[in-house]
Amino acid sequence: MNPAEEHRNIAGTFTDRVRGVPADGWDRPAPCEGWVARDVVGHLVEWFPGFLRAGTGIELPQGPPVSTDPVAAWQAHTDAVQAVLDDPSCADRKLSNPHIGELPLDTAISQFYTADVFLHTWDLARATGQDEHLDPDRCAVMLAGMLPMDEILRSSGHYGPRVDVPEDSDAQTRLLAFIGRNPL
Repeated sequence: MNPAEEHRNIAGTFTDRVRGVPADGWDRPAPCEGWVARDVVGHLVEWFPGFLRAGTGIELPQGPPVSTDPVAAWQAHTDAVQAVLDDPSCADRKLSNPHIGELPLDTAISQFYTADVFLHTWDLARATGQDEHLDPDRCAVMLAGMLPMDEILRSSGHYGPRVDVPEDSDAQTRLLAFIGRNPL
């Protein structure tokens, strides 16, 4: 699956969870400490535009604030990201960042943003009582890629302490525990 298809699939699942949040669900506690369901959407909508702008000069169109309409804010945001990935003029663009160097734009979106959407799908689902199932193959691949970077990831402050789970747990459980979520 190429990065555009990957984003369409993963963001589509997240979109289903966003649309599935009950009217009274946006203020329910999320698995990320100090966050509620609305904050999960806010995180994705708020961090990526600056990352993209700084690394490429691309400005994503803004939707309404997450605080007033999280569904419309997410839809505007995900449509804008998909448009970048689908735009043939972006195929040869690079993203440059002092921490990661220079990467093809679609690779950078996949590695940093789409992966984040994938992980936060579970957070939103858990917060709002929806289907928490994540693709087991993707969970296994992500976990295998993250395990060797344990110290670096932990020191970034983006992941909580690892949660202990049984060794024979499925890939989703082990991945979530690795990033500091309590999946049990």
